[in-house]
Amino acid sequence: MLSRFIEAAGVSSCWLAVAAAGIAVVSYCLGCFNGAVVVSRYILRNDIRNHGSGNAGLTNFYRVFGGPLTLVVILSDVVKAVLAVLFAMFIAGHISPELVPLAKYWAGVFCLLGHMYPCTFQFRGGKGILSGGAIVIMMGIDGGNPYSWCIPVIAWGGFIILAAATKYVSLGSCWAGFSFPFTSWFVYRDPLLLLLAAIVGGLILWKHRGNMVRMVKGTESKFTLHKKASADAAAETAGETSAAPAAEASKEGEASLEAAQTALEEPSDEAEQEEDKA
Repeated sequence: MLSRFIEAAGVSSCWLAVAAAGIAVVSYCLGCFNGAVVVSRYILRNDIRNHGSGNAGLTNFYRVFGGPLTLVVILSDVVKAVLAVLFAMFIAGHISPELVPLAKYWAGVFCLLGHMYPCTFQFRGGKGILSGGAIVIMMGIDGGNPYSWCIPVIAWGGFIILAAATKYVSLGSCWAGFSFPFTSWFVYRDPLLLLLAAIVGGLILWKHRGNMVRMVKGTESKFTLHKKASADAAAETAGETSAAPAAEASKEGEASLEAAQTALEEPSDEAEQEEDKA
């Protein structure tokens, strides 16, 4: 048997197929709700995919827009992932509790696919770090396995350490994607579950392939606190500074023009004397 979870459940293949299809559809549809795209397009009226790196994810949204709406993006991406896994747990739990771990990974794959390739937004989504991070945390909540906590601790711990030390969010993201299949195998030792974990990790690494190339070349952007407001203020000050000399030059030009016009309109003293002699 490909999975010990399916073997232990003892459920007919027909019911398994129906449950798997339902979980896949619901999880994918939840994943298609991309917080960065929804907020930027329908609230800010400025699609995030037209700015910065063009990625519809949290990091690019924060770099471009910043502000409290970033929290809305975070909340939406986390909630949809949690709901997808909870729905899978609910369905699997009613069929057979043995299927719950496998169903969580199954839902995670399709929720991530919906986030990265949403049919609602021309299949242009994010890189899945926030939603993937929420999925990883949900994998760590398993009362039936005493080592499940290792999965989120290793993935998130490595992410935080690498991102904080190097300022490269993408490097921490690559670590999370790379480590996820290994920790999943260590905890569950199930071939089918390992395959699903490898798909999740592979999707994250695939989405960050451009970042990996830029890190090697040394051109990858480092994460900094958002300074859009101060940058705008600096630009405004620079504009005012450059406008002042321009205004003075304009005034001098106007004065010169008036003087020239006056000189043309008023006859000179020599011209008046010649007229008197005549």
